[in-house]
Amino acid sequence: MSTQPTKTLCPYCGVGCGLEVSPPAQPGKATHRDSQGKPMWKVQGDRTHPSSQGMVCVKGATIAEALDKDRLKYPMVRASLDEPFRRATWEEALTLIVDRIQTVQTTLGSEGICMYGSGQFQTEDYYIAQKLIKGCLGINNFDANSRLCMSSAVAGYIQSLGSDGPPTCYDDLEQTDCAFLIGTNTAECHPIAFNRLRKYHKKNKNVKLIVVDPRRTTTAEAADLYLGIRPGTDIDLLNGIGYLLMEWGHLNSVFIDECTSGFPDYAEVIRHYPPQIVAERCGIRIDELETAARYWGESQRVLSLWSMGMNQSSEGTAKVRSLINLHLMTAQIGKPGAGPFSLTGQPNAMGGREAGGLANLLPGYRLVKNPEHRRDIEQFWGLPEGRIAPEIGLTAWDMITGLETGNVGLLWVAATNPAVSMPDIERTKAALRRSPFTVYQDAYYPTETAAYAHVLLPAAQWGEKTGTMTNSERVVTLCPAFREPPGQAKPDWEIFAEVGRRLGFAEQFPFENSAQVYGEFVQITRDRVCDMTGLSHDRLAEQGPTQWPYPGGQNLPLTNKRLYTDWRFPTPDGRARFGACHAKGLAEPPDPNYPFVLTTGRLYGHWHTLTRTGRIDKIVKMHPNPFIEIHPRDAKKLDIVEGMRIEVRSRRGMARFPAKVTQAIAPGTVFVPMHWGELWGDQTEANALTHPEACPSSLQPELKACAVQLIPLPEEGTLSETETIEQGDSIAIAFAPRSAIATRS
Repeated sequence: MSTQPTKTLCPYCGVGCGLEVSPPAQPGKATHRDSQGKPMWKVQGDRTHPSSQGMVCVKGATIAEALDKDRLKYPMVRASLDEPFRRATWEEALTLIVDRIQTVQTTLGSEGICMYGSGQFQTEDYYIAQKLIKGCLGINNFDANSRLCMSSAVAGYIQSLGSDGPPTCYDDLEQTDCAFLIGTNTAECHPIAFNRLRKYHKKNKNVKLIVVDPRRTTTAEAADLYLGIRPGTDIDLLNGIGYLLMEWGHLNSVFIDECTSGFPDYAEVIRHYPPQIVAERCGIRIDELETAARYWGESQRVLSLWSMGMNQSSEGTAKVRSLINLHLMTAQIGKPGAGPFSLTGQPNAMGGREAGGLANLLPGYRLVKNPEHRRDIEQFWGLPEGRIAPEIGLTAWDMITGLETGNVGLLWVAATNPAVSMPDIERTKAALRRSPFTVYQDAYYPTETAAYAHVLLPAAQWGEKTGTMTNSERVVTLCPAFREPPGQAKPDWEIFAEVGRRLGFAEQFPFENSAQVYGEFVQITRDRVCDMTGLSHDRLAEQGPTQWPYPGGQNLPLTNKRLYTDWRFPTPDGRARFGACHAKGLAEPPDPNYPFVLTTGRLYGHWHTLTRTGRIDKIVKMHPNPFIEIHPRDAKKLDIVEGMRIEVRSRRGMARFPAKVTQAIAPGTVFVPMHWGELWGDQTEANALTHPEACPSSLQPELKACAVQLIPLPEEGTLSETETIEQGDSIAIAFAPRSAIATRS
C-alpha cells in the first residue's frame, strides 16, 4: 500500500465526514502508535470534503484503533450451537452455504432464505446482495438495519413527495431562518452537522432554533425554544402548529393550489388540534406552542431535521408526513435553507436505499410492488419476466417470527448485530437459537450474534476494500482500500458474488473489481430521482465527493444541490401530497403497573452495539457504563439516589442500571443508552425491555418508547465515579465471550 494519505469517509454515522488516513510510518517522522505501543494508522479530518469541511468527532478520530482488535480472520464452522467453532477453508464454508441454500429451496422453497444486512455495507455490497437475493433467487427477503433506523423516513418521503431522498443539503444548515429539530439529539448523534448549524446560529441572532425532545439534551441546550413534549405526542404538536399556521393565515395558497393535493382533508384533521388541547396532551404551555408556530410562520426559510425520535415509532410514517405537511402548507421546500431533512443513522443507509436494500425496495428508488419497476430490473439483470417476486419480502422482525414458525430455513446476517439491536431481545435470541442454519458475516469476533451462527465468514471492513458510500445530503464518496484485509477476510460483495456463481448465475456476476460493480449499478439509476449515471470510481477519484442527481453526459458538477426546485414532484400528477394523520399515541402507553415511559438512544462517543467503539480505550473511558436517567421528582417518590442500582422491568424483560438523577429528562419518562449487549455488561440490554410493535406503513418498530416499572436495589449500594470508570475499563480489558461462543481456534 502507498505511504501517501488516503482520502476516505468515516464509517460511523450518516453525516458522512471526510477523513484523511496516513500509514503509521512516515518518512522522517516517528511511527504513530496506540496506547499499547502498536503501530496505528493516523486519522484526521479531510478539509476538502464538502460535507464535514475538515471537522471530525471522537468516533472518527479514533476509528483506526479498532482495525486490528478482535478481528475475525478465517472462516469458522460448526454443526450445532452446542459445539465450538473450528477453522475452515473458504471452499468448505462456501460449499456448506450453497448446499444449504439448495436444500432449503427444495424443502421450504426460496421463501425460506433470508438475508439481513447493514448500512455498514458499501453500495457495491448492497447492490450485489440485491442481485443475488431478489434477482437470481427470486425472493425479496433482504432487509437491513435501516428497517430499525430510516424506513419511516423512506415511507414518508415516498408517500408525501413521490420518492425517497432528502430534498435538502448541508448548506441549508447555514442558510435557514428557522431550524426545527424534532426527535434528534443532533449534537451527540450527528455532531459535525450540528457544529455547522450551531456556528451559523451563534453568528446570526435572528435565526431561530427550535428543539423538540422529551429529554433536555445537549442539542436542546442550544435552542431558542425547547419543547419537552411527552413521548408519543409528536403528531399532536405538529398538527397543533398546523392549526395555528392556518388560523393565522401563514399559508402559501398558490403553492397549495398548484403544487399539492389533499389539503382539504388535512385542513379537516388539524382543526381538531386547537392550542388548549395540544398543549395539554404534549405537556407544554400554550405560549410555547404559539411561539413555535410563530417562528415557523414568520420565517422565509424553514429547515426541519429529524432522526430516530420520529422514525422509531408505531406511527413513524405518519409523524414524518405530519412534519412534511407543515413544509407543504408554507411552501418551505425546494429553496435554499428550507425543506424536510432526515438525518441518516448509518454511514451508507442512503446508498442502501439507492441500491434497493430493504424488503420493499428495488434498485434505483424503485418499489417491489410496482410491476413496471420489477420489469425494469428483470430486463436490466437479464432475468426472465416474473422472476422478481411481486410481494414485499420478510422484514427484519418477520425473519425473527419466521424462525419461530419454522418458515425460515437459512438466515444470513452480515455487518450487523441483531442479537443486541432488535426489539424484545430475549424473544429474538430464542428465535435465533431455533435457526436451522445461520451464516454470520462480520469483521469482528466475538459479537453477541456470533453465538447463534453455524458459519462465520470474515469480512473486510473500512479501509480494507474499495467502494462508495452516500451520506445524508446525497453526497457520494469513494472509499479506497488503504490496507490489506487481515487473514483471509474478503469484501462482502465478493462473497455474495461467489455464492451467486456457485448457484449457477455466473453470467450475472462477471465482476473482477468493485469499480465494475459500481459501473453497472449506476446505470440502473438512469432517469430516476437518484440518477448517478455520470458517476464512476474514476470520476469520484478525480473530482472528489459528488452529490446526486448526477446524470451522465455532464461535464461539470451540478450547481443545484436541492431536489424539487421547480416544485414538481415524482408523483403521477406531479403534485406533493398532504397526509391527513390523526395522532394515535404510543403503542404501549404507561399504566398503573408500568407507570414510566422508557426511551432509548445513543451517546456521543459510542456507536450502536459497541462492536467497534467498545474496543477503543478513549471512548470506553468517556462512556464506561450504561445508566438510567430519571427526573428528581420521580426519584424522590421511589427513594432513588444518584448511583443507586435500578431494576427496570417491562412486559418482556428486565435490565439493571445505575441511576442518574437529572432534570434533563421529563417527569414520567426515563432514558437508557442502547449500546450495551450481554458481552459488554451484565443485564444492561435496553432491548430486553422494548417491544416489536411497528408502523403499519414503514414496518419500523417502536424502539423509542415502552412502558416500564422501576424497582430500586439499595442493597447493592451506590457506585462512586472512580468505581464506575474502573468497572468500565475492566469490561474493555477483560472482555471475554459468553459460554455460547467458543474461543477462537
